[in-house]
Amino acid sequence: MMPTSTTASTSAFSAEYNDHPDLLLMLTVALVGVFAFIQVYSVQSILPQLQSDLNASVVEIGNAVGMTVLAVALISPFVGMLSDALGRKWLIVTSVFVLVVPTALISHVQTVHGLLILRFLQGLAVPGVSVVVIAYIGEEFRGAAMVRMITVYVAGSVMGGFSGRFLLGHLAEIMPWRTSFDVMAALNLAGMVVIWRGLPTSRHFVANKRFATSMAALARLVRNPSLQTACALGFTVLFAQVGLFTFVNLHLAQAPYYFSSGDLANIFAVYLLGMVVTPLTSGVIPRIGIRNTVLTSVAMSALGVLLTLVSPGWGIVSALAIAACGTFITQSATMSFLAYRITSGRSLASGLYYTAFYCGGFIGAWVCGIAYSLGAWPATVAVLVTTQAAGWLVAWRLIPKLGAGGSLSLNGLDATVDQRGR
Repeated sequence: MMPTSTTASTSAFSAEYNDHPDLLLMLTVALVGVFAFIQVYSVQSILPQLQSDLNASVVEIGNAVGMTVLAVALISPFVGMLSDALGRKWLIVTSVFVLVVPTALISHVQTVHGLLILRFLQGLAVPGVSVVVIAYIGEEFRGAAMVRMITVYVAGSVMGGFSGRFLLGHLAEIMPWRTSFDVMAALNLAGMVVIWRGLPTSRHFVANKRFATSMAALARLVRNPSLQTACALGFTVLFAQVGLFTFVNLHLAQAPYYFSSGDLANIFAVYLLGMVVTPLTSGVIPRIGIRNTVLTSVAMSALGVLLTLVSPGWGIVSALAIAACGTFITQSATMSFLAYRITSGRSLASGLYYTAFYCGGFIGAWVCGIAYSLGAWPATVAVLVTTQAAGWLVAWRLIPKLGAGGSLSLNGLDATVDQRGR
């Protein structure tokens, strides 16, 4: 009788988790990613136009991206603590709604400083989605289903990053860029309604409302080697991504290319490749391990950055596609690594990770802006590749190797995943 009871108990426990998420749920989680990031990088496709209209320097206009990611970096840990105390879904929905306000107000800015302030305010709302949804997925799914849902979310965030740049760039060609931001605000409002209706309420969330406990968790997490590794790697990933896709637009807007805002928006179609390669990561990781996945993808991204030094415009766009695919795979693998290794205080851990990740983006925008001012695109490429080499070394030295039998052996935690990724 004992084996039967144990089996029944195990089955009941398994039933509490959604090990087979349906298409509608995966689509909803993907849309969370879309509306979290649709505004974050949208200005990249119209940076030359903004620079001209607002009379901004290269470093100032680069910070139109940098200020947003700086805000995300500064507030992420606090949002993580708030979510661990008060819940998941309501904070995700509210944050998507809050993004509407500064987005609409950008249509009224008259100076680059006003733009930077509103871009910073946009960034303050993002962690309520990006940080909290990782904790939500880590609690509501497990094993291969968790990896699948993370990759679906990352694919959605890729789509959001593409959509924002693509839509704003083309809208700015058919209407004033100020009016374009009103349209973008309306899209976020619609996204809030869809997520509110489609995202299930948490079933495994356990509130932690004790500040002292949260601070103890914070102290424990900052000493966690796996979190330190993920943070270091994440810093280099967004440093390179922001530096690359911010200043390549200025490069291509100048001679001999003279790309328009629509042309620059079309470049970000390379992000659609991320919609293809990122979900495939959930099948690759169980086969070759997180370490080998990251080492390969970082090297792939660095190769793409180097190839942007070629002369033809089509060659540069092809190189950007290679670099982007490598970045998306790296991010998905790093987030899977984090989800496997952190079993408590997940939202706070996600917040700390995103602090490092977006600090990398802010520093990347600032340093690459200086590099571009001093040595144009070749100097920028040198900075980007150096940073990616540092990220590769972090992965090589600090991410554990694949364990025996295909398990993801992560510092003693065997997160065994079905070899078919199911």
